[in-house]
Amino acid sequence: MAQENAAFSPGPEEPPRRRGRQRYVEKDGRCNVQQGNVRETYRYLTDLFTTLVDLQWRLSLLFFVLAYALTWLFFGAIWWLIAYGRGDLEHLEDTAWTPCVNNLNGFVAAFLFSIETETTIGYGHRVITDQCPEGIVLLLLQAILGSMVNAFMVGCMFVKISQPNKRAATLVFSSHAVVSLRDGRLCLMFRVGDLRSSHIVEASIRAKLIRSRQTLEGEFIPLHQTDLSVGFDTGDDRLFLVSPLVISHEIDAASPFWEASRRALERDDFEIVVILEGMVEATGMTCQARSSYLVDEVLWGHRFTSVLTLEDGFYEVDYASFHETFEVPTPSCSARELAEAAARLDAHLYWSIPSRLDEKAEKLRLRGSHETPAHLSLLLSHRSGHRCGQCKESGALGSSPDAVVNELCDSGQVTSLLWASVSPSVKITLSKLVMLTKCLNN
Repeated sequence: MAQENAAFSPGPEEPPRRRGRQRYVEKDGRCNVQQGNVRETYRYLTDLFTTLVDLQWRLSLLFFVLAYALTWLFFGAIWWLIAYGRGDLEHLEDTAWTPCVNNLNGFVAAFLFSIETETTIGYGHRVITDQCPEGIVLLLLQAILGSMVNAFMVGCMFVKISQPNKRAATLVFSSHAVVSLRDGRLCLMFRVGDLRSSHIVEASIRAKLIRSRQTLEGEFIPLHQTDLSVGFDTGDDRLFLVSPLVISHEIDAASPFWEASRRALERDDFEIVVILEGMVEATGMTCQARSSYLVDEVLWGHRFTSVLTLEDGFYEVDYASFHETFEVPTPSCSARELAEAAARLDAHLYWSIPSRLDEKAEKLRLRGSHETPAHLSLLLSHRSGHRCGQCKESGALGSSPDAVVNELCDSGQVTSLLWASVSPSVKITLSKLVMLTKCLNN
């Protein structure tokens, strides 16, 4: 029993080892991965729109200016060639000559006419005549191509300006993740919040464990990704993110941290990537916010400080305490050891209680005709929760489970921390056994 209680004691705290691990995802959500030695660069041109949107702002503005400037220069050069080929530049002072474009006397004039044509400004000084069929065809081509350039470049700039990743800047994650008990079970928790009053619609949360592993065949898999359950089966992963929420991953048998104790966790090498997705209420576009936690950013035995308070007619969120945590009593053993110790505790408490029920039932069996079967039924009914007259008078079965177990805690048979990890149903059963035993002993 002393060994079981020792497993639940916090034990001496050891400072976490500092690691030089390179992040897979930065705290601000940027993926720390660069694509190198990409030889099939032509694939970027097959999706030119996305390529331009993904460029940095200075490059996007450069392409925006070049797209219009080169188009104006290209068509301006063609207008000048038409005027030069028809001899319009040689008959500038001839009033009887009908040029292709009136008042086009050089390359600069042809460039200005190209700008007026593509932007549909039309100052009226330079105008095409009906005696130039090649100019009419060029005018149609420039009008069509200019509309395509406008749609493409303006569309790129609009998408780049309204990118939802800017909305992710106001979605915040706690600077640390914590491990502590929740309802008697170890849980890994982190907190998310939204700084804007316009909310994220259909928000959902995911978590990935990034850790290298080696298969049974000896294959080494760097940065292997494992899902961490944050309530997908129960629907708890779908969030109503109006106020900050604490996201919990229960460390059960399906969790990769099932056998990780506090000391083993501090010596491990992993990264937890958390992903929050949803639609921006104002635009309807999908937004994704990311963050990550390294080993030294996971605090064992801590809990988040509450940030929500009730004011006069509304709830107020104090984001000054959003990242704050405080220490709580937490067993330093793994979740598996915790479950095994709780199971051993249940068995120990049950069999260590002097059971008079089995003794009296055995006496009834040996006496045979001297005792009626009703006595046996009455005695066995204690196990199903039936109250006999003596139990009714003493109120044995109505006592609080926590009050009943205080005697066991005082006697050293079970620690209060271990009792806190026992499920409520087990608490009620154990307290009934204790009180029934006292009742029968009387």
